[in-house]
Amino acid sequence: MKKLSIIVPVYNEKETLLAILEKIEKADALNLKKEIILIDDGSTDGTRKILKNLENKYTVIYHSKNQGKGVALRTGFQNATGDIILIQDADLEYNPDNYPQLLKPILENKTDIVYGSRYIKSGPIPSYLKYRWGGKFINKLCNILYNSHLTDVMTCYKVFKAPILKNLKLKSTGFEFETEVTIKSLKQNHRIIEV
Repeated sequence: MKKLSIIVPVYNEKETLLAILEKIEKADALNLKKEIILIDDGSTDGTRKILKNLENKYTVIYHSKNQGKGVALRTGFQNATGDIILIQDADLEYNPDNYPQLLKPILENKTDIVYGSRYIKSGPIPSYLKYRWGGKFINKLCNILYNSHLTDVMTCYKVFKAPILKNLKLKSTGFEFETEVTIKSLKQNHRIIEV
């Protein structure tokens, strides 16, 4: 494994975009070459102006109108050339300093998929209460239906060996992507490790 594709869906992120890119650049990718793919999903707040200035440094793809996070991610996956694909939101909720922890289980061949759980006891939970309860319900349902033991299906931090992700035939347009990718991975008997 030589290359890490970091997929960053972007929608009206002018306040955080440059800060997250700086963190991604500095993050330790465990000797993997980083390919950073930014997908603008129809931003209207000035984000596109920032992205235009970044086209010579990153792969930047534009959707003419907002189609949803799932569509933006699928666009990113189609353009990724890395051996491993990592999803990174642009809103600074998730810290790229966690990349080594997320990548290590895949690089050590312990699993094909890693999720970065916000609910494993290691610090404060950065979610609003209503989303946390909804996420817990979805987790419970996935765990019952697919005999898994996940704590955070709705996490942004998802890391895959590229061939697995590209073979899942995803169709979601919005945030339901998180559930779809989890269920399809479990149905194909891929083990998901949470860190």
